[in-house]
Parts: sequence; C-alpha cells; structure tokens
Amino acid sequence: MARAPSRSRAAQAWIELRAEDPEAVSALAVARARLDQGASLAGLRRMRVFELRGALPRRAALAELLHRSTQFYNPAKERCTLRLAPGEPAPLGAGEVAVLVWERGGERRPAAERWLAHEAGRGAEVREGVAWALTLAGGAPAEETARDLAVARGRRHGLLSNPHFQEARIAAGKVPLPWIGSADGGPAKEEA
Repeated sequence: MARAPSRSRAAQAWIELRAEDPEAVSALAVARARLDQGASLAGLRRMRVFELRGALPRRAALAELLHRSTQFYNPAKERCTLRLAPGEPAPLGAGEVAVLVWERGGERRPAAERWLAHEAGRGAEVREGVAWALTLAGGAPAEETARDLAVARGRRHGLLSNPHFQEARIAAGKVPLPWIGSADGGPAKEEA
C-alpha cells in the first residue's frame, strides 16, 4: 500500500460510545443531586480525545489507521470524529460547553505512538484526555457555570476534575487545536 504524503500538523480524534455512556449518566445524576450549579446542567456527554501531532497522513489514511487500531477506539461500540484544522467544528451540539480533563504528566500515550510509527512509517506524538460536553439550562453564564461544575473545590462545587492531579480547560466557544498540554503553545491552563 502506498503511503499518502504527510506534513507536520495536529489532529484530534473524538471518540464517543454509540450507546448511552454510564459514566456520563452517573455524573449527570450526581451533579444534579449534589452540586450547587447542578440544576443548571441540562445534559452531559463524555468523549475521549486523542491529539496527534507530527507528520500525519491525509484525512482518509489517518481515519483508516485509527479505525484498524485497538490503540484508539473500538469501531464496534464507539464512533470517531476526526478534526484536522482549528476551523473545523468539534463534535459538540449547539450551545454545548466543552471541558477537557487530563492527568497532569500522564497525557502521553507511548504505546499508541509506537503503533502509529510502525504502521504509518513515521512518528507522531499522541496525547489523550476526556472531554465533557455540558448542556446548560437557559440563562446560566456558560464559562462560570462550567468552571464551577468541572473543577472539584469542595462537596458542593466541581465533579469532573481533581485539581490535585488533573488539568482542566474550558472551551465555551471555539475548541482549540491543539488543546491538550501547555508546553507547546496551547491555551493556558484554566484557573480554578
């Protein structure tokens, strides 16, 4: 098989369960029952986000690589949405606010990097985080409410990330690409 030309760039693979996500259902129920801002949460979805940076093949070749790898997702139970440019929309619904969470210092995926280098014939950096898509009830200030729901600061504030070992970023509008990590010029860390 001939390899497609590549260039250095970033891509995001958004992975979401095809069936209802028990973790998101549970988090939504807990937020509504226990958090001060929980009443303003109308819906909650969870997606894994992989960011690939480096010499990547074109869209079709990259999609095919991800599809046949167990390193990224299982096509039988998950769907993958590729995003290759900052101008492309992330797989979010109208009005959803995205909260990205990753383990500080644990976002790199060396096994996926080795697999990709072997299969594509060139290396790329792979990072992973979890994106929570929050649907807020009308009138709630998006970023402020998302921040209060996202970062744990006590029993009545925050659920989606633990600031002791995780980073969290909020995108109430356009989702950055790249988004995971900060040493490479990505957006600054959200302040708790």
